[in-house]
Amino acid sequence: QVQLLESGGGKVQAGGSLTLSCAAVSGSFATSRLAWFRQASGREYEFIAGVSFGAMATEYADSVKGRFVITRQIGNDTVVLQMSNLRPEDTAVYYCATDVRSPWDIRRATDDYRTWGRGTQVTVSL
Repeated sequence: QVQLLESGGGKVQAGGSLTLSCAAVSGSFATSRLAWFRQASGREYEFIAGVSFGAMATEYADSVKGRFVITRQIGNDTVVLQMSNLRPEDTAVYYCATDVRSPWDIRRATDDYRTWGRGTQVTVSL
């Protein structure tokens, strides 16, 4: 079974940028769809961005569209989330998630992803 590891979180000032990575530390998600979610303190998980198998399609939440870019690096089991023009409301723990079911479809519900990483903290200050 694939295991995911996120990296790249940290603290940044508003307007700054961060790049998060999600790698398969065991197994592979080469034939799966992937997504980034986030959870701010006291709030529910929020879908941020997703990419289908083969990187044929991507989707973004309205809250990050135009600021975040998800990229799937074919062949090395890595997905990158480039975040720019960060805002304090982007502060959250960011998780990557994957699932082998319906790999061509990007799903936005947490129940549609069975494998999750442990998350990485992103803090944006004024």
